[in-house]
Amino acid sequence: MRFQDAAPDARAIVYAGVQRDPLVARLAELLERATPPQSVLARAVMNGERADPDVWRTMVPACFPDERSEAILAAALEVADHGDQVRNQLRGAIVEAVTERLLRRRAASSGDVRRERRVLFDGVRSEIHPYDVTLETPGAAEAYDCKWGARGISADVLHQLDDARRHADDEEQGLVVGLVVFDTRLACDVRLGRTSAPHEGIRLITIERLGALAEGLAGAPP
Repeated sequence: MRFQDAAPDARAIVYAGVQRDPLVARLAELLERATPPQSVLARAVMNGERADPDVWRTMVPACFPDERSEAILAAALEVADHGDQVRNQLRGAIVEAVTERLLRRRAASSGDVRRERRVLFDGVRSEIHPYDVTLETPGAAEAYDCKWGARGISADVLHQLDDARRHADDEEQGLVVGLVVFDTRLACDVRLGRTSAPHEGIRLITIERLGALAEGLAGAPP
């Protein structure tokens, strides 16, 4: 098993510009240490349905007054203010950036965190699709796909993750595969209940347990 940079195509080049947006970095830094209620607040605001900050302060008073909540609210409203296409790109990039930051908190002495990497196996046709974030630790690597919402969990994604896990097992290599979904566990369970694609052994990290990535707990299989 080995890792390889994904070949840059037109989509990747455009998306790299989105990933470098200062707003993505600002929200990722805020969400890295956010409480579950603050993360849920950020998700709700970034859906773009209400632009008045006072409405959010009234709806979720338990989050306020709090400096981090106020900063999250302001940045999330900036995301929500974009059109649908840009907003969707920003939200996906934010989930990936948060995942990277959380993994880096335990990677200093154990491995390298990378973005847009493919996982290759001897004698197995390589997949075109790269993983969003990888933790490349010898003998105990991790590969994650990141999704804004439960609706992003498709059969193709589940098959790809399961294939990588099985090929790693065949080579007696340690590889944790997982989904980081900026949505509730309930929404993900409902989505998974509607698919016949394999998901046993795929780790699921949802909005309630994002901090588990930094703690070395990869989340529970769905």
